[in-house]
Amino acid sequence: MIRYSFITILLLLASFVVQQFLPAFTGIHHSRILLVQLVFLCAAVTVGQPTMLLLAFIGGFFWDAHCWLGPHGGDPEVYSQQVESLRFGYSIFLFGAMGFLMQGIQPLFKQGKWQFSALLSGIAIFLYLAAEYAIINFVRGDFVLSKATVMQMVFTSLLTMLFSPLVFWLLFRVASACDHSINPEAGKKRRRSF
Repeated sequence: MIRYSFITILLLLASFVVQQFLPAFTGIHHSRILLVQLVFLCAAVTVGQPTMLLLAFIGGFFWDAHCWLGPHGGDPEVYSQQVESLRFGYSIFLFGAMGFLMQGIQPLFKQGKWQFSALLSGIAIFLYLAAEYAIINFVRGDFVLSKATVMQMVFTSLLTMLFSPLVFWLLFRVASACDHSINPEAGKKRRRSF
């Protein structure tokens, strides 16, 4: 269990590196694959609550650190009045909320029904993006929701969800290499059928 948890942390950190090389799909409403959030969601359903909270802290902290590096509100030469920025650490709470959502479907995952978790990962990504957009609008002081923004959130969620079977396959391989069962009830059913 400890080896598997440690490797999921390393996978989450590696997803930050890979995320830097994933382009936006300009033809599909500038949507992108949110690999960091996807790896977190897929790992959150396979681990216990303390490990999920640790993953949420690491993922949210590094996501905020990644977003905090650039100038807020754009180029200071173009934008003379900077937009109020979000507080560092808000992503930790959003990651935690997504993790608790995935933990709620964990009994189905432990029965071997990972497809529900893959579907829920897309829903969780959409809710994450909607919550983040709502927080940004709240900080700005106005709420503007255009069709293009909604389409970008929808297609980003769908594209990210399409890659969840690949991440689950990787997590199953890691669990097998660590002699850890992430869906023990499915293994019991298989043994009973023989």
